[in-house]
Amino acid sequence: MLKRISLLLMVFVQTLFHAQKKTLDHNDYKLWNTIKDEAIAPDGSHTLYSLERGEKDHFFKVQDAKGNFILEYDRGQKGQFMYDSKYAVFTIKAWKDSVMAMKKRKVKKDKLPKDSLGIFNLKTKSLVKIGPLKSYKIPDKWSGTVAYQLEDIKKGKKEEGKDSLTEPKKKKDKPKKVGKKNGYHLVVLNLETQQKDTVKFVTDYLFAKKGKWLAYASTGATKDSDAGVFVRNLESGETLALHQSPKAKYFKLGFSESGKNLGFIVDADTTKVQVRPNELYLWQEGDQAAQKLMDNTKTPSSYVVSKYGKVHFSEDESKLYFGLARPPIEKDTSLLDEEIVNVEVWTYDEPKLYTVQELQLKNDSIRSFVTAFDLNTKKMVRIADKTHMDTELGDKGNANMALVRTSMPYDLASQWTARRYYDYKVVNTVTGETQQEFKKVPRMELSPKANYGYGYSRVDSTWFTYNLSSGKHTLLTKDQVFYSEENDYPNYPFPYGMAGWTKEDKHLLVYDRYDIWKIHPETGAKVKLTNGRTSKTVYRYLDLDEEEEAIDFTQPLLLSTFNELTKDGGYATYNPKANRVTPLISGPYSYSEPQKALLANRLIFTRQSFGEFPDLRISDLNFKKPIKLSNANPQQKDYNWGTIELMDWISLDGKKLQGLLVKPEDFDPAKKYPLLVNFYEKSSDRIHRHRHPRAERSSLNYSFYTSRGYVIFNPDVEYRVGYPGESAYNCVIPGVTSLVEKGFVDKDNIGVQGHSWGGYQIAYLVTKTDIFKAAESGAPVPNMISAYGGIRWWTGLSRQFQYEHTQSRIGGTPWEYPSRYIENSPIFNVDKINTPLLIMHNDADGHVPWYQGIEFFVSLRRLGKPSWFLNYNGEPHWPLKLQNRTDFSIRMAQFFDHYLKGEGKPSWMERGVPPLEKGIQQGYELLGDTDKD
Repeated sequence: MLKRISLLLMVFVQTLFHAQKKTLDHNDYKLWNTIKDEAIAPDGSHTLYSLERGEKDHFFKVQDAKGNFILEYDRGQKGQFMYDSKYAVFTIKAWKDSVMAMKKRKVKKDKLPKDSLGIFNLKTKSLVKIGPLKSYKIPDKWSGTVAYQLEDIKKGKKEEGKDSLTEPKKKKDKPKKVGKKNGYHLVVLNLETQQKDTVKFVTDYLFAKKGKWLAYASTGATKDSDAGVFVRNLESGETLALHQSPKAKYFKLGFSESGKNLGFIVDADTTKVQVRPNELYLWQEGDQAAQKLMDNTKTPSSYVVSKYGKVHFSEDESKLYFGLARPPIEKDTSLLDEEIVNVEVWTYDEPKLYTVQELQLKNDSIRSFVTAFDLNTKKMVRIADKTHMDTELGDKGNANMALVRTSMPYDLASQWTARRYYDYKVVNTVTGETQQEFKKVPRMELSPKANYGYGYSRVDSTWFTYNLSSGKHTLLTKDQVFYSEENDYPNYPFPYGMAGWTKEDKHLLVYDRYDIWKIHPETGAKVKLTNGRTSKTVYRYLDLDEEEEAIDFTQPLLLSTFNELTKDGGYATYNPKANRVTPLISGPYSYSEPQKALLANRLIFTRQSFGEFPDLRISDLNFKKPIKLSNANPQQKDYNWGTIELMDWISLDGKKLQGLLVKPEDFDPAKKYPLLVNFYEKSSDRIHRHRHPRAERSSLNYSFYTSRGYVIFNPDVEYRVGYPGESAYNCVIPGVTSLVEKGFVDKDNIGVQGHSWGGYQIAYLVTKTDIFKAAESGAPVPNMISAYGGIRWWTGLSRQFQYEHTQSRIGGTPWEYPSRYIENSPIFNVDKINTPLLIMHNDADGHVPWYQGIEFFVSLRRLGKPSWFLNYNGEPHWPLKLQNRTDFSIRMAQFFDHYLKGEGKPSWMERGVPPLEKGIQQGYELLGDTDKD
């Protein structure tokens, strides 16, 4: 009896607890924080990050390694630590609501609040604010100095000692103005002495990565001053003028790593038509001025020095790299508009489609070809040219070999094959000679020491190497499964990837589905380093040192772990000497890629689950006693949230499938819940992803809908080539019916939602079943025949490859498989749709042509089928602006609430939003509750 009373009391308390929790609403989005720009000090002593609240304002935090708050500053963001870990610097913004209010009052742009710079002393805990800020920079590996540019300050004060009524007016030249054209004032601040030096009208500035030098370009301190490039010694304060010329412009300032060398481009032409070509200059420590290395008298015929090509040095500082370019095509400026023919000429056999060329026009007009200048021999060496335009330098520019490539001979076919091939040359960076040539090779990269070219051949399903000295070609994994075991595209499978190379190019570390293998680049001999396949645990290498191009195989390696059965994540370590994997931490979470302190064995990371926000944590490399630093969203405990679990069922064609089942936190199995089905392809591996409340751009927000009493089902889909629509039906529908059989789903109130590929599948499903009472289909493709001939406008690419070989999975052309295109196109069965549809497709969609959404809607409208069409003007594949995402979230929730929960119909569903009311009246108001039946 006492047991029963206790049980009843516990149930009563739990029910009361959940009843007191709040239900999420759209206004609650603004309460949720996300963590931005997290960093750990080089010595591991402090961390910093900002909390972005409701996608508006930031709240800057600095904590010590024990989690104590050292600084909390409203509106601070984008923080960085100085290399010596003594200071944190960050940007301070104005309150967004304040700026919005000023804009509504028509305050001029130059009167709006400007940014400020915050400099925080971690030892004294003192904060200095500087503004109005234009930009700031700190050295990568040098301490004690910050450089920042200031916006123009208009004082508006009358000069003392002068009377404007009695003194004669004198005509004066207009003063030189601060701005984009003339540059901004640069302040160099010594953090230890607080000494400030100001340089006027600076257009560009940068620190050497490791050295004591700051370089800057200036248009001149006064209107009559010469422009110039200068370097400043940060230790002595001495400044050298490296080059000065009237009205000259300077481009691409680039230091060597030590700061002992500086290269830059000079454009000394004062005319609109370039009479005097660009010139390349070099300064070396110890020189009083820069020396000219290249001009048009020294460049190859039909090439000029480019002001757009990157100027940089090899790590050993023996070579200076810069760009050569073809002279620009001269326009006939004498032609009138009435004389200019404005026509596009497309040809059938040109390598790139006209739309691709058009989008690449700007890049093509400024394209440059990597060229070397040997600082020892004082000779220029051409590496890339107009035939082989793309370059990869080896060993951080030190190697005597570079890889240049072109895809031009194969670009035409790649439009439909979805496979790219290249012709490669191995060029000697000392002599400029071509040492090897390789034809029709898949994408290839250089090993860290440039001894090998390597890559993965999808056609051969193997990793390969080319010995760049001998030309020897080795197929490393031929006839072995280092490629996707679950490939369901009508194409050759992708690889699982690789961790990288070990030092001195001794071995590659390559992934199969679960494990990491060490492979010899010459023989293909293999050693398996992990044993994940037996437990279905996926091991992957985590790079804790971004600067190292090769893996140090003498030191322990940090690995991520993921178990395919339990979906648990974690970390492990691999000891190369003992050839042993040691688990460090694991659990029902998704763990982030850690960020290690540059100079200490301490790191920061996050873990997350459906119910746990990814708060920041700090730990040693063994994850023994991690400390939770942030508590970004304590308000979550006050809301009815949800739970998530895996669900298993069998597809109509006999396949074992998994999916995600999300229930309200106060779930009662005795009740009947409306169900929302949301899917794309496979999502079950992401069960531990946290979904905080926010205005989504194209999907359901799971925590929002479960809080409001919905159950959500996200089924995995396995595809059969040629029949993607039928595959979705065979996987999704039995999952839904098996859920209904469990007894807690209201079979009469089931909705479905998806976007893009998901939107297509939903459009297909509603032509085959009436199980769904309402559906939202975002950016769908109802007509695969017309879509096959469309353009992906963000890239200019033809959509043909997508149907023949990738996601749409038809497996051929419309003339090869006309029945497949028709069978998989919902447009041919629109008359069978009985499900009310909400369609969202935006007129700037660069992925799916928005006329696809229009085809779908006008066909439904023609048949009198209940349907609504949302077009967010100027938005791409998904609405990105906050106000538009919020609007979409509100309308989709109202749509489903009306059909699945019997809530009132909003005005916009009854009468739309006429153009006269667009942007003024949204039509959210409900017209009255309707009976659920």
